[in-house]
Order: sequence, then C-alpha cells, then structure tokens
Amino acid sequence: MSSQNILLEDFNQAPFSSIKTSDYKPAIIKAIELAQNDIEVITSSKQEPSFENTIEALEFSGKKLDRVTSIFFNINSAETNEEIQKIAQDVSPLLSEFKNDVILNNKLFERVKKVYDQKESLDLNKEQTTLLDQKFKAFTRNGANLASEDQQALREIDKKLSQLKLQFGENVLAETNKYELVVTEESRLGGLPESFKEEARNIAKSKDSEGWIFSLEYPSYIPFMKYADDRELRKELSLAFGSRAFKGDELDNQQNVLDIAKLRYERAKLLGYNSHAHFVLEERMAETPHKVESFLEEMLDKARPAAKREFNQLEKFAKELDQIDTLQKWDSAYYAEKLKQKLFDLDDEKLKPYFQLEKVIDGVFTIAGKLYGLKFEQTTDVDVYHQDVRTYNVTDTIGNDIALFYADFHPRPGKRDGAWMTIYKQQSIENGQNERPHISIVCNFTKPTEKQPSLLTFNEVTTLFHEFGHALHGMLANTTYPSLSGANVYWDFVELPSQVLENWCYEQEALQLFAKHYKTGEAIPQEYITKIKDSSNFLEGMATLRQLSFGMLDLSWHAQNPSNVSDVKAHETEAFEPTKLFPDVASNCMSTAFSHIFQGGYSAGYYSYKWAEVLDADAFEYFTENGIFSKDVADKFKDNILSQGGTEHPMELYKRFRGKEPKPDALLRRAGLITK
Repeated sequence: MSSQNILLEDFNQAPFSSIKTSDYKPAIIKAIELAQNDIEVITSSKQEPSFENTIEALEFSGKKLDRVTSIFFNINSAETNEEIQKIAQDVSPLLSEFKNDVILNNKLFERVKKVYDQKESLDLNKEQTTLLDQKFKAFTRNGANLASEDQQALREIDKKLSQLKLQFGENVLAETNKYELVVTEESRLGGLPESFKEEARNIAKSKDSEGWIFSLEYPSYIPFMKYADDRELRKELSLAFGSRAFKGDELDNQQNVLDIAKLRYERAKLLGYNSHAHFVLEERMAETPHKVESFLEEMLDKARPAAKREFNQLEKFAKELDQIDTLQKWDSAYYAEKLKQKLFDLDDEKLKPYFQLEKVIDGVFTIAGKLYGLKFEQTTDVDVYHQDVRTYNVTDTIGNDIALFYADFHPRPGKRDGAWMTIYKQQSIENGQNERPHISIVCNFTKPTEKQPSLLTFNEVTTLFHEFGHALHGMLANTTYPSLSGANVYWDFVELPSQVLENWCYEQEALQLFAKHYKTGEAIPQEYITKIKDSSNFLEGMATLRQLSFGMLDLSWHAQNPSNVSDVKAHETEAFEPTKLFPDVASNCMSTAFSHIFQGGYSAGYYSYKWAEVLDADAFEYFTENGIFSKDVADKFKDNILSQGGTEHPMELYKRFRGKEPKPDALLRRAGLITK
C-alpha cells in the first residue's frame, strides 16, 4: 500500500506535488492503525512501567499520523476544495475516536499513573517532569477516571464537536467566497486608490464581468471600508460581511454555534468542571474565568472613557465633514482614516510605496538575523502546494540547519481569510538526532498587478511581523519532546513572540532597514517614521474596547451554562452591551463567523491577545532600555522564551528572561491610557 500512497512513505519534506487528494483518507486510516500499534506495544509490555518505556514511548508514538494530518489540515485551510472538505468531515470523527481510544485506554492509563506516582524518585529534569505532568493530565482531564457510560458519552460529544467545528468553518468560507459587490459605474468608486481599483478591475476581467468586483476577503474588504466615499456601497459591503452565516439558509451557523457551546459545556460538566472556560483555563496562565473576567474588567475601566471620547470625536468629525448625524459601523474605518490624515497627515497610500512585500520580507529576515543570528536563503528545490508559496532554508551564522520556512502570502478561493502560522514538521530530539522544524506562515496580502508589485498597508506589515514572530517560536525551538516544542505552550503565552516582534515596525532603526520606495529606492522619510510612531495610539481606546468585546463575547459562550440560550443574536447583543459604541445592526451577528472560537483553538481564550499584549509591552520595554537590537536581551529572549517551548511554566520562563513578573503598566503607557 505504501508504494501507491506517497503519504505513507518516509519523507522529510512534505511531498505536495506527488500527493493525490484521494491519498489523504486511506493514508489517515492507515496511519491511525500504525499509531494504534504503537500504543499496543506500550500496553502489552511485560516490563515495569518506566519513564522511557511508557511516557517517552507515548510521546513519540503516532509520528506518521502526526505528519499526515498536519499536511492534510493545513491544506484544508490554505488550498481546500469540496473534495478535501468532504474528506475532513469523514476523517475528523475517526481522529476524535482514536484520540479517545488513547485517553480512555485503561491499560495505558495504569502504566502512565504508575510512572506518575513515583515521579519524585525518578530524578527527572524539568522538561521530563513537565512531559510527565502533561501526559498524566491529558488522561485525567479528558475522562480516564470516568465510568464507562460517561466515557462513551464523552466519545459521542467529541465526535459531534469535530464535525460541527468543520461545518462552521466551511460555512464561513462558502459565505465569504460566494459574495461579490459588482460596481459598474466608476463614478461610485470615489476615494479608492487607483491600484486598488486596478486589482478590482482585474478580478472582474478574470470573471468575464463588467466593471469592478469587490469581495469579503480582507485585502478587498478592508481598503474598501477605509477609502470608499460612497456610503451606500460601504453599507452594502459591511452588511454582507457582518451577516456571514446568519441568513437562515443552508450556510447558517446559528444552530452550529448553539450546539458547539452546549456540547462544550456538557463535556466540561461530565469531566467535573463548572464550565468549558473552567476546563480550558486550568491549563493557562490565567488559571480561572474569574481572573480573566477581572483582567478584562480592569482593562475595560481604563479603556472605556478613552474609547467614548474618541468615538465622540469621530462622530463630531463625520458630522462636520459630511453631515453624518449617527456614526454607523460602516463609517468607522472611513472617518477614522480621514481623521488620521487630518491629524497626522498620514495615510496608507502614502506609506504603501515604501512597503513592497519583497522588501518587507527581506526586512524581517534582516531583523531576525540581527537579533538571533539567522540567515534565510530562498530555494526552489522544495515541493509546494501552490505556485504562490515561497520556501527558504534557514541556517545560523556558522551554517547549521535551523529550519525550513514556507511563506504563502496571497488570497485565493480555496484559502480561508486571515493570517496564521502552522507547522509541517515539529522540532524534536530522538536517538540523539535533533530534527529541525518545517514552519509556514499564511497571509492574505494584495497580489501584484501588471503596473506595480505587492505593496502592503502598514497594518499588513505588522501582520507579517506578527506571524513571523510565531514562526521564530517554531524555528528556534530546541527541546527534546515534540509536544513541548515551539509554539506548544499555554495559549495565553503563545502570542508573546508574535506580538513582541510587531514593535520593531514602529522603530526608526528597524524601518530604515527595509522601508524603501519600490520605484526610487529612497528610504522612508524621517517625518513618516515620526508620524507612524505618533499615530500608533490613534483611537487606541476604541481598538482596545473592540478587542475586549471579543474576549467578553467568548466568555459569554464558554464561562457559563449556555443551555438556556436559544437566540444567538440576543445573547451576543447582551454580551456586547458593556463595550457598545455603535448602533446595533439587526441583520449582523459576529458569533456565526467567529472562527477563532468556534472553529479554531481560541475558545475561552480570546482574552489571550490582550493578555499577551501585557507581556509583549513589558518585554519590549526591556529591549528599548538596552537598545532594540541588544544582543544580550535578544539572547535572553531566545534562550528563555523562543527555544524553550512549553518545557516549563511560562511565568517561570518569562521571569528568567525579564527578571520579574510583568505588569500592565507598560501596555497602558504604550496605549496612551496612562501617562506614568
């Protein structure tokens, strides 16, 4: 069978061009069988359970399954189609069932427990101790101690959840892909940059359509909402975006939201927790829903007065400029951009020529080189899943292999929106061999046109740096065990490496390395750098309130019993009340397209973006105190954070880097919400 299915052969780099879609399902089924055999070897051993023959053996079991599924589910996000989505629906319950077969295997749990019970006498190092703790908790937190009928109920819940989450994501993608705003009168395109109009015209031509086509994909949606003078068109696009999977049709996600939230609650109760959030947060820095709620409330108290002042300022400005009596959601980005231009004489169209994608990539590579001694060399010898994907060999200063890096930057129909980092091969050390990782970042930036290269907005520049920060966490991993490697850390710690790297985008010393005009090669003028820095806090209160609202919505679904919720929109409206600025739009609902918490891994964890901002602001203050390219501070960050993965509790790692626990003051100062 393996000779006919490339996925079942041994390979280092993912053999994308040789994989047939029909290979995935049989490969996953066979890989599950191989993983089951690995477990059988452990449980049938006649030897006394030891750390090596039980915990390490379990850690390194199912390697083929890990590789095949990492490739498959990454493709399902970045280059999917109906056939791949159907396979995902088919295999997800099988994978859920296998996971439960492992967790609910009594023989295996008995062996793990025997090792755990003698851990004080085993002379384990910190990483081994962490691995043992995590393996034991994986069983106890997921039903190993339940009665058999409750274990069966858990299996059913997990199977349903795996399918519902996939269906949720497929519906959002289908809704995003099917909508088009076709404009046939150029007179209605006032305010839009010429390059943006050209891209919309090219899309229309590619579809044999007249006029200009705009979509709900971010590179189309965000500039349109920011620049289009035509308020009715902004409203139309905004309503389409806000009503995704909320139309009562076959792509509606309301029942999926209710079912996912209720099943998560049932699962948590079955395992002895008060709510899904109580279950999740037990293994987070935040520890409890109460601590998260207190954190969000503290930030809300600081941000709300500023947000209301900013909103009133924006509404007054819109009224003065265009006699807008009531500021609506489709007005926010447009008038914010106008006000920003007025106050700072700065807009993305002035900045974009200095942020050619290729130069920004070179810039982030140069910064990684200065900080961590990395070199990036583009190669065409690596197999890719789409012609847009670029690949790079990553080495250190003396030529040692560090990682293989993939980058996929442009939108297309089979790719979900947003940006993310992902892994095709985990770093680990086995039998003395340090297996280096294969890391990828996926973004959705405007494509180059016939007239100009891909030019990024400043927000897209920070997005690229953000995802590259995640990538560094993966690339610089240097741990023994794959499940503790790289970004396999507490969820409210995972955003620190990504968010801290964004800070370099605002610093003159960093910008001068890569922000050069794509035509003239001229470095970005100092006055622009000053304006970028000065405007970094622009409407920060409103932006903070928006982030807090998402975290509070997340907790409203997951920190209590959602069983009595029958109206998704009404529930959401109530959750948003403390952070509300704009009038509600009856036809819009965020929950039905909130993929982070209903499809991705951020359920009961969306607060972590703000939580990690506290860490990143505090960490970057350390850099600024010593110089943003301080080798000493960079080495500490690399040695204690980036390379260590999840080998210890993140607060211990952070204190070792910083010398103290973080406080929110640095973030509040950076946001302009306090002055000292």
